[in-house]
Amino acid sequence: MKKTSSPQNLYSSQRKQKSAFQEGDTCNGTSKNNHKSHPALKYFRVAVKKFSGIFTIFLFSQRKAASKSDITDGSRNKKDQIRGVSSPIDLSTGSYSNSSSRHKYSNASSNAASGQVGTLNFSFEEISKATNKFSPDNKIGEGGFGTVYKGRLKDGTLVAIKRAKKNTYDKVLSSEFRNEILALSMIEHLNLVRLYGFLELGDERIIVVEYVGNGTLREHLDGKHGNVLELAERLDIAIDVAHAITYLHMYTDPPIIHRDIKASNILITEKLRAKVTDFGFARVTTEDSGVTHISTQIKGTSGYLDPEYLRTYQLTDKSDVYSFGVLLVEMMTGRHPIETKKPNSERLTIRWAMQKLKEGYPVLAMDPKLRRNAPSTMAVEKVLKLAHQCLAPLRHSRPSMRKCGEVLWGIRKDFRDSAFPSPSTSHHSANFPRRDSKNRDTPFGIEDRGNFKFISA
Repeated sequence: MKKTSSPQNLYSSQRKQKSAFQEGDTCNGTSKNNHKSHPALKYFRVAVKKFSGIFTIFLFSQRKAASKSDITDGSRNKKDQIRGVSSPIDLSTGSYSNSSSRHKYSNASSNAASGQVGTLNFSFEEISKATNKFSPDNKIGEGGFGTVYKGRLKDGTLVAIKRAKKNTYDKVLSSEFRNEILALSMIEHLNLVRLYGFLELGDERIIVVEYVGNGTLREHLDGKHGNVLELAERLDIAIDVAHAITYLHMYTDPPIIHRDIKASNILITEKLRAKVTDFGFARVTTEDSGVTHISTQIKGTSGYLDPEYLRTYQLTDKSDVYSFGVLLVEMMTGRHPIETKKPNSERLTIRWAMQKLKEGYPVLAMDPKLRRNAPSTMAVEKVLKLAHQCLAPLRHSRPSMRKCGEVLWGIRKDFRDSAFPSPSTSHHSANFPRRDSKNRDTPFGIEDRGNFKFISA
């Protein structure tokens, strides 16, 4: 198929994007002044922008020529560059373009000059064919946004296709749809689901992402996939999630707040790796370093919501840290955040688990499906102590997500050293069976199977 525009990455246009996807929200704190620039300075800025555009096009052509020899671990190969579907919508403004009436493919990259997603011709019929006309047999999930189908593209690639509900598409769903497209278009990371494309045509709203076929973390904790997740595997998954959120907070430009971190939004691969999904509530933050928070409507899931965010309507990256703390407790206890069938004293899982930790009996909060011995109980206690820090009532008392990852890496290392004392038993212990242990012994923030792979400029 013939490309109709040169794909570029979205970073060049993100100074324009926030206004369309954050309608009704305001950024607070110390902001930059808006005095008019001197004419000479304005001329200089225009010249720089033009030169940057020419340089970007030149750089892209050079990288395109070298792309076949890309040897970066975890990078996208030619087969992975799946066509995506887009509408005539400008991601920089959120408005529709009258110059384009056809539905098109998007490869989640943008034109540096216009801020629009680069496109290739595509048809809705191909998506319909990929799902066998959205057959119920291919249905793999359903939520507030709509229905998720398993699909297979013409080249054999498996994808997950999220189709919005018909006749109920309103401003809320429209905002979630665009939030997810914007956030997914900005990211590329081993532990985040990959966007292949989207379609917005008539009453159809469809998002095409990579398919992860081993269920959610919540399903695994509930034992719905056979094998019980061992503690070593839970620590690996927790670190994967920490990597993903750290990437969103520190390595996207501008940063992204996920706002809905929970066990059912963590997909598990066949090799028991974690991939964070569902960016419908995600917020792209301001580029102004002086801004301390975003004032916005409350979005998220009951049981995971930051109490300070609930009280003040002020969203920060520490709101994700709080949700991550709830997730850690969930992984160590095996319980849901809210257990309606438990006694009143145990209904709120984080309150119950933190009470056991305070009393000096964290083992009583440990998931009964996990093996109990000295290394495992010590590791669970350390994780619950980290969770306690993440769950601090005030955001300034919580650690950063990067710090969470570093602490978890140390906990995992100590656990392995205690549980697997000799190389001959390090991966085949009867007490600590491990189904996947490839290259997870590197410090957080250093090369770890491509966990910190970024979109090239």
